[in-house]
Amino acid sequence: MATAPAPANLPLFYKDLAPLSSVEHGDFHARPLDSAEFLVGQHAIPLTSDEFVSACRFFPIVFSAGDNPVPLALMGLNEGINTFVDDEGKLINPVYVPAYIRRYPFLLARLQPDSEDLSLCFDPSSGAIGKFDEGDALFVDGQPSEQVQAVLEFCKNFEEAGQRTGMFMDELKKADLLMDGEVAIQQEGNDKPYVYRGFQMVDENKLRELRGDVLRKLMQNGILALIFAHLFSLQLMREVFAEQVKSGKMPLNTELPAV
Repeated sequence: MATAPAPANLPLFYKDLAPLSSVEHGDFHARPLDSAEFLVGQHAIPLTSDEFVSACRFFPIVFSAGDNPVPLALMGLNEGINTFVDDEGKLINPVYVPAYIRRYPFLLARLQPDSEDLSLCFDPSSGAIGKFDEGDALFVDGQPSEQVQAVLEFCKNFEEAGQRTGMFMDELKKADLLMDGEVAIQQEGNDKPYVYRGFQMVDENKLRELRGDVLRKLMQNGILALIFAHLFSLQLMREVFAEQVKSGKMPLNTELPAV
């Protein structure tokens, strides 16, 4: 999931990207952010398959449209709306926080497009890293601090989870289980239901019709459990809808914007 640190191709949340260096950032500190302003207005967050079981209790899990779909945790039903945070980016209620959010402002990225090597980078515009008096030192005696080593390990684990997610998606496509999604939500007092489209989901009919050997393989490699976590989570779409209505942000369209 890492991308080359080119301004035109920066991933979600990142406004800038710089490789972490003991020479340039030897006296830098990292401090916790009081709020996650970068989350305000973000309605769909990339999710790894490792997180499905934890995330399905709080978010609808869907797959983006297109030929190369990725799992997404829906925090709102429309672009620009996040029902899980307030206007300052603070969580309204305790929920599972996707790893994609937790790794910010760090990121493993390729410094050269033709290289396979990944370097630990950070977003210098985040406000979390700089020449502060407070916070944790990034380097001690010119060497990465324990915190940086922990961040590096977390980012490595995230990359590995991203690879497993890619294999999970490949299995779904090989079994031809994905279909264009549609969820109808009937609001009290309205004659017509709100119909949400523009995403992909697992086709339950095709799942039931799978050959025994294919189904056995999906069960043995753990994919079947992830599929059910995804399907169960779709019920939460009604709760997200209700939160939008409650906050006066009535859904205005029926398409999940591209990510």
